[in-house]
Amino acid sequence: MNILFIIIGVVVGLLIGGLITATLLRKSVEKKAERILRDAESEAEVTKKEKMLQAKEKFLQLKSEHEQVINERNNNVLKSENRIKQKEGVVSQKIEELNRKEKELSTVRENLNTQLDLLNKKQSDLEQIKAQHAEKLEVISGMSALEAKAQLVDMMKSKATTEAANNIREIIEEARDTANLEAKKIVIKTLQRTAAEHAIENSVSIFNIENDEIKGRIIGREGRNIRALEAATGVEIIIDDTPDAIIISGFDPVRREIARLSLHQLVTDGRIHPARIEEVVAKVKKQIEQDIIEVGKRTTIDLGIHGLHHELVRLVGKMKYRSSYGQNLLQHSREVANLCATMAAELGLNAKLAKRAGLLHDIGKVPDNEPDLPHAILGMNLAEKFKEKSEVSNAIGSHHEEVEMATLIAPIVQICDAISGARPGARREIVESYINRLKDLEQLALSYPGVVKTYAIQAGRELRVIVGAEKVTDNEANTLASEISAKIQTEMTYPGQIKITVIRETRAISYAK
Repeated sequence: MNILFIIIGVVVGLLIGGLITATLLRKSVEKKAERILRDAESEAEVTKKEKMLQAKEKFLQLKSEHEQVINERNNNVLKSENRIKQKEGVVSQKIEELNRKEKELSTVRENLNTQLDLLNKKQSDLEQIKAQHAEKLEVISGMSALEAKAQLVDMMKSKATTEAANNIREIIEEARDTANLEAKKIVIKTLQRTAAEHAIENSVSIFNIENDEIKGRIIGREGRNIRALEAATGVEIIIDDTPDAIIISGFDPVRREIARLSLHQLVTDGRIHPARIEEVVAKVKKQIEQDIIEVGKRTTIDLGIHGLHHELVRLVGKMKYRSSYGQNLLQHSREVANLCATMAAELGLNAKLAKRAGLLHDIGKVPDNEPDLPHAILGMNLAEKFKEKSEVSNAIGSHHEEVEMATLIAPIVQICDAISGARPGARREIVESYINRLKDLEQLALSYPGVVKTYAIQAGRELRVIVGAEKVTDNEANTLASEISAKIQTEMTYPGQIKITVIRETRAISYAK
């Protein structure tokens, strides 16, 4: 029993101790919570004051900015008012001046009206006097005024007709005597004021190299590099014993220039193989096309010709790589343009329009496609297509008299074209006929189906015909060579013999990605 009581006492003591401890802990927690609340309230108060101060500062800042904007606006308004007042003062002065001038004009008007009244009165008096004199003359002469007037008019007409006929005859005779002299003077003055070069281009270009070792690299293994270059450019590469030089032969200056620039890039780069050759030739062709446009722009700027259509500018640049009877077409057109401007100025005509027509007169020789039309008609059609003035189009079309001349500029262009071509050494007929024969040779082979490219090389003694492998078989290639040779024998006139080489090449291309 004692142990039980002891245990119960211990348990009760523990319970009482736990209650006391829980009560003390609760009071401690409550005190801590109250302290935290007080701290939070004090911090909130501080934060509230800080926010209010910040808001007040922001308000003051906005207020000052607003006042500054208002002050600026007020200043602008004051300045505007001052300007308006100044303008009002100036306007008031002008109104006063106008009123004063109006008063002066009214005074002058009154004086003029008075003088007009006096003049009208005097004129009426004169009319009366004239009428009296006319009546007296009618009585004296026995004719009325109308009869006398008619007789006098008939006499004056007869006299005037006789004098006019004599003057016309004298003017015509004088014009006949002086026309040839004046025309010669104008032509001589035009020639004296225009200078031009007359270097005749040939069909060969020289590519200089540093040493003869490069020749072997250009030829390549078993000649594959030089064959690839000739096939890509359409010229003949002549590598002989000439020291430090390679000869590029071809009738087309554009092809020769492409070959020359391609060789330069290949030699400079050092990588020379068929794939690289084709890549470089493709890049050089784009470069030449850009150079053509730049040459056209530079030519129009040099001549002071503006507003030319960009396609006509490109065709002007293309003239650099064309020749007419051995004479460079661009130099010839520039010379004709300057001659036309000078002659038009001498005759008192539009020099700028004449210069424009002179520059474009041979534009029909360099079209992208070559229809069967005279170059003058083709040039006229191109000028009309690109909105050139009718005077320019007519001068282009009529400079070889294919169409009728409709303006005074047309004969000027015709004369200046003849002057430029007639200069000593300016043209060479043999070169032009030779180039035309090579062009006809290429066009003849190109007319066959399946033919991709044609190149006349070795001064026209060989014709290389490149056909598409997917369009022409090996057997058909042999037949094509025979057909082309037969057609050349039938339709063309040429010295010696022409070798026809048909090239059919199959390529398999794939890309590793």
